[in-house]
Amino acid sequence: MLSVNEYFDGHIKSIAFTSEGLPATVGVMVPGEYVFNTAEREKMTVVSGALTIKLAGKTVFTIYNAGESFDVPADSNFDVKVENETAYLCLYG
Repeated sequence: MLSVNEYFDGHIKSIAFTSEGLPATVGVMVPGEYVFNTAEREKMTVVSGALTIKLAGKTVFTIYNAGESFDVPADSNFDVKVENETAYLCLYG
C-alpha cells in the first residue's frame, strides 16, 4: 500500500512503499534548508538534482549528485541544503 508524506510545510513530499522487502520512500525536495532526524538506518540516493549534506558530527557539507548515495546511521540527524528541485530514493533499515 502506498502512503503520501509531507514535511516542512509541504516543501518535501514522498511516497512510501516496500522495495526488496525494505521500507522505502521516493520523493522530491524543493529549494531550502532542512534538518532530518533518523530512527532507522537510511541509505539515500539522489535520483535527479543534487543534495548538499552534513551528517551529524561532521563539520563539512558534501554534495551528492544524481546517482550518488550516502548512509545515515540510526538515531542520528543530517542537514540538507537544496538549490534546485531534487528527487531522491531512501531505503530504511
